Amino acid sequence: MAIAELSEALSDFAISTRFDDNAMEIMRLSMLDWAAVAIAGQNEPVAQILRDQAQDEGGTPEAGLVGATLRVPARMAAMVNGTISHALDYDDTHFAHIGHPSVAVIPAALAIAERVGASGDDVQRAALVGVEASIRVGLWLGRGHYQTGFHQTATAGAFGATLAAGRLLGLDAAQMRSALGLVATRTSGLKSQFGTMGKPFNAGLAASNGVEAAVLTAKGFVSNPSAMEVDQGFGPTHHGAGDLTGFEGLGQEWLFPTVQHKFHACCHGLHATLEALAKCDAPPDGIAKVQISTHPRWMTVCNIAQPTTGLEAKFSYAQVVAMRLLGYDTARLDSFTDALTQDPAVIALRQKVEVVADSTLSEMQALVDVTLITGETITLAHDLDTPVALDMRANRIKAKAASLLGVSRAQGLWELFDAKAPPRDVAAALVDPA
Repeated sequence: MAIAELSEALSDFAISTRFDDNAMEIMRLSMLDWAAVAIAGQNEPVAQILRDQAQDEGGTPEAGLVGATLRVPARMAAMVNGTISHALDYDDTHFAHIGHPSVAVIPAALAIAERVGASGDDVQRAALVGVEASIRVGLWLGRGHYQTGFHQTATAGAFGATLAAGRLLGLDAAQMRSALGLVATRTSGLKSQFGTMGKPFNAGLAASNGVEAAVLTAKGFVSNPSAMEVDQGFGPTHHGAGDLTGFEGLGQEWLFPTVQHKFHACCHGLHATLEALAKCDAPPDGIAKVQISTHPRWMTVCNIAQPTTGLEAKFSYAQVVAMRLLGYDTARLDSFTDALTQDPAVIALRQKVEVVADSTLSEMQALVDVTLITGETITLAHDLDTPVALDMRANRIKAKAASLLGVSRAQGLWELFDAKAPPRDVAAALVDPA
């Protein structure tokens, strides 16, 4: 593929790709996971702030909001719902590009689907196109883009959200390329926001930017269709690697099915460590030191040594290790509190935690050495890339949804996605029952 063909390849994929049954099933499970996490996060301060803003601005009632009966313009719905669904940082992650695909794409697809009256099948296919494209764009941008400080969820995610929205709006190939060019000048999101409300807002921006670019293009807005890749385009100006191998097999092979779903309520970079520590039964008072070996990339993402808030705790190896060893359930949302970061027992234990970079490990691996006061060292390891059978994945996601929402509500949500229910019905289910 020549670089000038990038936007064309993405546009063709969005409009005419052939779908894979396994990928569609994973998409439905991710939609359940997304909805459960969004509903669970509906009372977070950032959620309340954005719903208030939506109410203040008003506008045409095109799409619903998580946690409110208010209906707002599709662009605003995508922003609010994207932010809310990432507020708990409990949503899915794809390690190919270290991004959260669902929170950027599903809100955009659902908002436009409500606006145009699309079917449940339409929205699921559009969402799958969007998440797959966001992963591919993330690979094209490369790790340097992420390490420089750009948040792939927001940047790559905006391109995926654009394609999902554009497909639902019925954009033709030329319009789709123009929409990609337009969102290239709108895309934003920085890692410096991690640990604050700005991080989930990045997901909302991606969803909103995608909706805006697609809607404007449908109205006749014209942009440079090659603005992703040309000189002074998004990739070159944002430290993109321009790695076209990320698009190999596009339309024939699906990368999204290897998405990782979270079963701990914290940054996904911490999960391999927590899974490894699940095998440790050493008493906290018998531990002299814990050394975590992790991929170097996580050192700048989730290694806050002395967190002071529950939100910062979700990005701290030291905090989650102390929590796990002291018996706190890291799958529970209410475990991550400001108060717990100041607990003397937690502070004492996290001071024994050392985090070291090991470039021989993948981003999904962790090696944990627990040294006891007796001098004995227990070595533990985990690799998140270990294949998980579809039925086992489905059971864990459904169990997670049930723990967040209750069995009945979680089952009702799954039935909606499994039956490909109309988007308006899905939106209604995102509001607390009367």
